[in-house]
Amino acid sequence: MANIAAQRIRREIKEVMKNEETAGASIKLELIDNRWTELKGEIGGPPDTPYQGGTFILEIKVPETYPFNPPKIRFLTKIWHPNVSSVTGAICLDILKDQWAAALTLRTVLLSIQALLAAAEPNDPQDAVVAKQYREDPHMFEMTAIHWTNVYAGGPTPVFEFNQKVRVLTEIGVNEQVARVALSTYHWDIERATEEIFSIYP
Repeated sequence: MANIAAQRIRREIKEVMKNEETAGASIKLELIDNRWTELKGEIGGPPDTPYQGGTFILEIKVPETYPFNPPKIRFLTKIWHPNVSSVTGAICLDILKDQWAAALTLRTVLLSIQALLAAAEPNDPQDAVVAKQYREDPHMFEMTAIHWTNVYAGGPTPVFEFNQKVRVLTEIGVNEQVARVALSTYHWDIERATEEIFSIYP
C-alpha cells in the first residue's frame, strides 16, 4: 500500500511543477527530507482578498493509505480566517474530511484551500471568534486579516494603527502573539484586550 502512495505522491509533485494553473496561482509542493509522507505546501493569497500578496505555508502529512484516505493538512503560517484555526492552523474543508475521494490530488486540494481563502464559509467555522467578527463587522475582519497577512505571510499592506497597539502592549511586558490575538479578538479595542489578557495572566 505504501508503494502505491509513494508513486502517486511523486507523480502529483511533478504534476504541480508542470501545471500552468498552479504556477499562475502561486502553488508549490515539495517533499520534506525526501520522505513522501511529509510535504510542504505553499499557496499565494488570492487577489482581491485580505490575503493578497501573502505567502502561506502548509504542513501536509500523507497516510500510507493515500489516496484512499485524505492527507492531514494545516496552515503553518498564521492566518485570520473563519475556516482556519488562528491557534493551530487546522482547516475546516469538506474534502479533507467526509467528502474526500481517491480521484482528488494534492494539487486540487491546494487549489480548494486557496479558493476557501477567497470564499469563506462562516456558518461552518473552524474558528468561532473569527467567524463572529466576519459576520458582525466585515470591515474590522478585513482589516485584521490584512494585518495578519502582513505580519505572518509577508503581505504588502501594513495596518500601522494596529502595529502601534501591539507595540503598546508589548512595552508593558505582554507577549507579542498574545497581544495580537487579544486585540484581534476584541476589535482592536486596547482597553478590552488588556482586561482580557490580565484576567487570564494575572
